[in-house]
Amino acid sequence: MPFEINLTGKTALITGVTSGIGAAIAAMYAKANANIAGCALEAEDASSVQAFREQMYELSGKYPLYVQTDVTMLDQLENFVQKTVTHFGSIDILASNAGANVFRGAATCSPSDWQYNLDLNLTSHWHIARLCKPWLEQSGQGVIVFNASCHAFSTLSGSFPYNIAKTGLTALVQSLTIEWGPNIRVVGVAPGFIDTRLNIEYFNTFPDPAQERQNTINKFPLKRLGTPEEIGAWFVFLSSDYAAFAGGQVYLVDGGRSAVMFD
Repeated sequence: MPFEINLTGKTALITGVTSGIGAAIAAMYAKANANIAGCALEAEDASSVQAFREQMYELSGKYPLYVQTDVTMLDQLENFVQKTVTHFGSIDILASNAGANVFRGAATCSPSDWQYNLDLNLTSHWHIARLCKPWLEQSGQGVIVFNASCHAFSTLSGSFPYNIAKTGLTALVQSLTIEWGPNIRVVGVAPGFIDTRLNIEYFNTFPDPAQERQNTINKFPLKRLGTPEEIGAWFVFLSSDYAAFAGGQVYLVDGGRSAVMFD
């Protein structure tokens, strides 16, 4: 028989679903037939939201719930969680993905940059996990998957304070595993360089973006960037019964980059 992950009857709440890795995470959960509740910054009539809805239906035959949400705003997260429970009656999986690069130098990072980065890339993950906790416990097999980053393991000059927040996420995974297990299983994924709009924007900060992209690719043993779908597949696998003994770990998926000692 083929290897299959079937999440029929389970509800996955996913943040940041309208682009990049978040859109791919939602797509992979839809392929596994989960009910999808998604949020992002865009208004409900935005073309990216319509594309999200259409893709979810094409993949699963079911329309998702979408709630416009700024994850740095606690009241909006509360609204998103409540609407998910009202619509689907349960939350079984939290895929806490939403975030953005906040790259500064340590000496030039302003207090507002620092606070915005923490609010978006660390505090929001804690808030959404806390709000989902009662429903994940009620599920009996609740799973939280946080989207961390390779920057949590090693970083680049000028990537402060983003790497600080992402490193904090690894500690959040550990603490919640210890305190909320066994009813809630908590893991994380730390993507390396993934071919998304955010990384295109990063390459565009260099005088020759194409050359910088190729320079980056050349540093990876696998000689390519990752795809959003590959990260989405990790989220789904870690949410499944096949990964039922995985907990308290953040899995670094970086194309072999962390195996390199010197360039």
